[in-house]
Amino acid sequence: MPSKASTVAAYLAEQTPERAASLQAVREVILANIDAGIEEGMQYGMIGYYIPHGVFPGGYHCDPKQPLPYAALAAQKNYLALYVCAAGCAAPEWIAWFESAWKSAGYKLDMGKSCVRFKSVAQVPLEVVAEAIRRLPSDKYVRDYLAGRGNNRPG
Repeated sequence: MPSKASTVAAYLAEQTPERAASLQAVREVILANIDAGIEEGMQYGMIGYYIPHGVFPGGYHCDPKQPLPYAALAAQKNYLALYVCAAGCAAPEWIAWFESAWKSAGYKLDMGKSCVRFKSVAQVPLEVVAEAIRRLPSDKYVRDYLAGRGNNRPG
């Protein structure tokens, strides 16, 4: 069930100390590696990273009032999740690199279409998360998003 928290701090405060610590560790890596075109806030009841309307006026095609999702962190009932929205529209090379790098780091990858599930930060190769974020800056992400939608115009 999505959180009703209106801030990241409130969201983390709702979690058990262990879950909050794991989310915070992944969060710190994301924040240290995102570029200036990406913001953090609450989106869809979880910690969201997104391209704001000031950078990409068109917003998210499913709900243009929402900024374009880039990634997210969430505490689900039975696991924690890193949503890599980029995996839904990134070039196949990026996805192949991500999966290979995760496994090459010696970690089991439990991944859906764009969701990486984990129980604690001990199951996450943080250096791979950092590199994944650096490999997909906001301008490239927007280009890939538009190309995936068959539209090469911003907004």
